[in-house]
Amino acid sequence: MRDPYTEQPAAEPQYFFNLNTNRLFTRNDQNYINRLGRDNLNTLGDVSLLDIYLSNGHVVEPHYHQNASELVYCISGAAEVSLINPFTNERTTLRITPGEVVSVPQGWWHWDTALENNTHFLAIFDAPYPEYILYSDLLSKTPADVMAQTYCIDPEAWEQAIAPLQGETIIIGPTDECAQQQQQVQGTMQQNNKPAQKPLPYHEPYYVYPYPRYPYYY
Repeated sequence: MRDPYTEQPAAEPQYFFNLNTNRLFTRNDQNYINRLGRDNLNTLGDVSLLDIYLSNGHVVEPHYHQNASELVYCISGAAEVSLINPFTNERTTLRITPGEVVSVPQGWWHWDTALENNTHFLAIFDAPYPEYILYSDLLSKTPADVMAQTYCIDPEAWEQAIAPLQGETIIIGPTDECAQQQQQVQGTMQQNNKPAQKPLPYHEPYYVYPYPRYPYYY
């Protein structure tokens, strides 16, 4: 079996590759990821990248890379990169715009959130094939009874809470179905929270001539 980590480049070296032809994941036409690795370009050294496109509010789900550091480089739009220091458990959130970068050390828990439509950034790794652990997989594949025993969680409530994750690795969230549900809920809340219609302003009654006559009392 071919070992991509140690095998020498093919006799015919490759110097060019079009990332648009190698889709890693598609959420929809505005949220997707293209991939470049040594299997696409055999002259690559210990480097690879993900070409990531997000619309406002979409997230590359929480994850970590056990074999690679990551450099996030913003090309267009704006994004927040959040990471958790495993030594101090402190969370840091950094906002990047075009030309700015964030360094994510190897093994650090992190996620990326688009702040604008048409956000585009590269995730560059110091490994030809970065490994990753995704939070949706951890949540869906950990048995409910383990969660219940460990964290004193109602197992039925837990299974209901993670039901949307069953059978799907999220990668880019929210899912289209979830986004539509959120929009419907927000629309209902806005409809229910409309201010009550103000009554028409009150005016003192007035009379047109001839004025009404009242008896005089002395």
